[in-house]
Amino acid sequence: MRVSLLSVPGSPDRSNEDFAAASHDVVVLLDGAGTPPGIESGCSHGVAWYARQLGAQLLAEAGTAPRRPLADVLAVAIERVAAMHGDACDLTDPNTPSATVTVVRRTGDDLEYLVLADSVLVLDVLDGDPVAVTDDRLARTSRSLRAEMDALPTGSPEHTQARRAYAETLGSYRNTAGGFWVANTDPAAAAHAVTGSVPLDRLRAVALLSDGASRLVDRFRLTDWADALKILADDGPAGLIRRVRAAEDSDPRGERWPRGKASDDATAVYCVL
Repeated sequence: MRVSLLSVPGSPDRSNEDFAAASHDVVVLLDGAGTPPGIESGCSHGVAWYARQLGAQLLAEAGTAPRRPLADVLAVAIERVAAMHGDACDLTDPNTPSATVTVVRRTGDDLEYLVLADSVLVLDVLDGDPVAVTDDRLARTSRSLRAEMDALPTGSPEHTQARRAYAETLGSYRNTAGGFWVANTDPAAAAHAVTGSVPLDRLRAVALLSDGASRLVDRFRLTDWADALKILADDGPAGLIRRVRAAEDSDPRGERWPRGKASDDATAVYCVL
């Protein structure tokens, strides 16, 4: 695989809570679930630390145990990072750090994949239209919960307060039946990931996108997956994220595209197979 990636923080005064890394046959992308100011997580390390530790464990385990299913790999990684927290962290806190997970692994003649929560995997299929592999349970769960927040100007005090209330309510649906699933402290969440495989000879390339990068397509609707793949092929991840930032800058108060943050951490990984 030939891999290019870029990860850009949503704001210069906040840590980038995305993580992406690659080996010769495995690529991982995680999007840490940041909490609004005023909400405590019970963790002394923070979301960025969690995403980096889990991503590193995933990359290592997926590469050293190539026959182990990716869901099992993720479960092992979650368990290991939970043990790394130590006694200073309260892992029973409902806001303990969590992250979306997207993994691809080349195994023999196939490309295996796993997607958990709202990052996106886009398959550039040789004989057809691109295929977006998504886990839309978070989007379906949050749709009715975010109406008050989305009706307010992004960045206003009222929006900040509504975002905090939204985050607190959403937490009660995390890793529950009928809600949505993310990686945090419970290895059982891994069994709820979307998994599958595709023959390598059917693929030209794949793209792993955090929701801060995929929003050009799935939130802003300014292009489609075929055009997004063309941007990545021609201009790389920087070209895609540059277009995302231009769209965000054109709507800083979220009037055209209501959203929790005016600019989110954006990570794009493009893999030519």
